Amino acid sequence: MAGFSFEELELDGAYLINYFHSSDNRGSFTKYFEKDIYADSKIEFKVNETFASVSDKNVIRGLHFQLHNPQAKLVCALKGRVWDVIVDLRLDSRTYKKWIGIELSKDNLRALYVPRGFAHGFVSLEDETILLYQCDGFYDKENDTGIRFDDPDIGIRWPVNIEKSIHSPRDLCLMSLKTYEERARQ
Repeated sequence: MAGFSFEELELDGAYLINYFHSSDNRGSFTKYFEKDIYADSKIEFKVNETFASVSDKNVIRGLHFQLHNPQAKLVCALKGRVWDVIVDLRLDSRTYKKWIGIELSKDNLRALYVPRGFAHGFVSLEDETILLYQCDGFYDKENDTGIRFDDPDIGIRWPVNIEKSIHSPRDLCLMSLKTYEERARQ
């Protein structure tokens, strides 16, 4: 289908995806996912769950992942803008501990494919931003965890004033990268 393109990112297995979008005098139509198109680009993805988050400006969510039974994710902004961050947490990866941040917005028609074994987070750059998540792999509440957004061993440079950022109590209690490494090796 015209309009889909896949850009392999510098973190092994991660892709920036330009998805199909069409508009005319009636409005618009957007396709975010088609199994065969993704498979042709070597992305095997089976949607197990779909959900959306709504965030006000300066909300930072994450860095989330499942310690065991990791999920792959496909994320895009349906409304507003986010600066989306992924961190490679695969201990045996050549890009381990490396991170990238990419702006996703309703207007730039991009999605981010987050492979299994990555942490994911974002900061909302506008009020009422809606981020759509599609996940491959089942949700495992027992292993749902994360690393603090400001862990110095990762060193993410968030594009907002951190002192004015908004977080959930859960996210402020997430583990450090050092604790993650100890737990992941068990």
